Amino acid sequence: MISLLLLCACTIGANAQLLYKISGKGLKAPSYIIGTHHLAKTSFVDSIPGVKDALASCAQVYGELPWDDMMNPDSIKYMQSAMMLPQGQKLSDVLSVEQYQKLNAYLKSLLQTDLTNPMLEAQMGQFTPTTINTQLSLISYLMKHQGDFNPNNTIDQYFQKEAKKEGKPVGGLETVAFQTQVLLRGNTMERQVELLMCFLDNAKFAEEMTEEMSKAFYAQDLKGIKEVMDVKLNTSCDETPEEEAASIDNRNADWLKKMPTIMAGNSTFFAVGAAHLPGEKGVLEGLQRLGYKVEGVK
Repeated sequence: MISLLLLCACTIGANAQLLYKISGKGLKAPSYIIGTHHLAKTSFVDSIPGVKDALASCAQVYGELPWDDMMNPDSIKYMQSAMMLPQGQKLSDVLSVEQYQKLNAYLKSLLQTDLTNPMLEAQMGQFTPTTINTQLSLISYLMKHQGDFNPNNTIDQYFQKEAKKEGKPVGGLETVAFQTQVLLRGNTMERQVELLMCFLDNAKFAEEMTEEMSKAFYAQDLKGIKEVMDVKLNTSCDETPEEEAASIDNRNADWLKKMPTIMAGNSTFFAVGAAHLPGEKGVLEGLQRLGYKVEGVK
């Protein structure tokens, strides 16, 4: 049994690609799964072999979330609330003077202004440390890749839009409330502050890791993506096992419980973050352990 699993892992890992066919175990028609990168340019879809044929062959599309649900006014309000500190609090209340100065220094280097600017303070001064961390990572990447990323036209959206054009159902493996809880509310305020300081103290490292992740994605190299994910600083800045499980492993396990029923009902094109696909606890090996045949699409 162990040898079989190792063979399966090697078969998957040998293929530098993002799109996989799922068949067997009584499925009436194959389903497909593709790894996406939320910062990638949508035009990259044209570089992925077989993706449009796979999409056309499926009766429905599933993402991590249905995009329409995310854009629902109630969902936007809910997510915005999760991005903000409790009413009346500001970043200057949860950061020490030294920490606040460190944040301002980074903002100054990145944007040529900081939170002493009333306009920027009004925009960012009530964000949680987690939200600030995410925003800084995004801004630093986009400034080096201007024109590559359109938040209103991501790769994940592309597949859902194409499905809707054809009148196909679109579903989600998670809810907005669940993902908001995991990604925005999963850590204590103390840990949020610690991770923000980790980003500021290791900004070059964080920026390099984001670049390497994008390079691996554009090379369609899941093994490379996993290697970037596994790079550690060997400090408290690294994800704890519990944090890693919450952000990746537990979600993968939950999806693997839902996917068989979804695929049994209709052939499905799944589009989820590429970081969820590789590795022993990844979705690809998980599907194999469930008895499906998983093969790269050439």
